[in-house]
Amino acid sequence: MSQKKVDLYKEQKANRSKIIKKEKRMRRIEQIVVSVVAIAAAGWICFSVYNKVTDKGDAENSYVSTDVNITALEDFSTELSNLTAE
Repeated sequence: MSQKKVDLYKEQKANRSKIIKKEKRMRRIEQIVVSVVAIAAAGWICFSVYNKVTDKGDAENSYVSTDVNITALEDFSTELSNLTAE
């Protein structure tokens, strides 16, 4: 090994505990930030769902009524029953 590499290794070895502490601190900060973002996202989703479920809109617009004309279906059904009865 060259003297430069030896000096670099000795410097890293001398500061190894400081480097490890710094890496652990940064890892912990990253975990905290990710946790806060995840909790905020979950809270926002829950809040949005709650607002959708408890929407206090007009009572007239909340329920929609639809009329369906089924006379053609009734006619078809009676024709089938007449054919099977014969």
